[in-house]
Amino acid sequence: MVVAGSFKNGITFDMEGAVMQIIEFQHVKPGKGAAFVRTKLRNVITGAVIEKTFSPTDKFEEARIDRKDMQYLYSDGDLYYFMDMESYEQIPLSKDVLDDNFKFVKEEMICRINSYKGSVFAVEPPTFVDLAVVDAEPGVRGDTATGATKNATVETGAVVRVPLFIEEGEVIQIDTRTGEYLGRA
Repeated sequence: MVVAGSFKNGITFDMEGAVMQIIEFQHVKPGKGAAFVRTKLRNVITGAVIEKTFSPTDKFEEARIDRKDMQYLYSDGDLYYFMDMESYEQIPLSKDVLDDNFKFVKEEMICRINSYKGSVFAVEPPTFVDLAVVDAEPGVRGDTATGATKNATVETGAVVRVPLFIEEGEVIQIDTRTGEYLGRA
């Protein structure tokens, strides 16, 4: 059990059937009246952020979120298949579980699968990936002083903004959280 009076950042708990994570909290002791805990919570499954106040004696069931590294194998229509590296068990996941940053993942990459009570709610790709550029717009000569960028398509089909000197066939490093070009790999 998690008691509101002992909240800490990062704790996850079950509140009215939703899995909530504490982003920030503050214990408030007004001069008059009872103390309370003001919090900012994020719904782990939907990502929605809410603000809520609790009595310090409120109790909640602790939510255990399982995180497991699995290898991405392939996609078949709207199903994406991942393999547990220990048991070699394969699980199919629906496209709606995947975030927008999954466009940087290619086959055989290791991803972190997040689940609650056996139900997968998120797939986290590696933070940094090395991908080959398969198509790049030609750079315009004379634009180098402005730090100009151009579009480049990588091997997964994602489009990334890169410096003008990047050409087809080069391998670049990308931050999957922001989709930004980091440098040559």
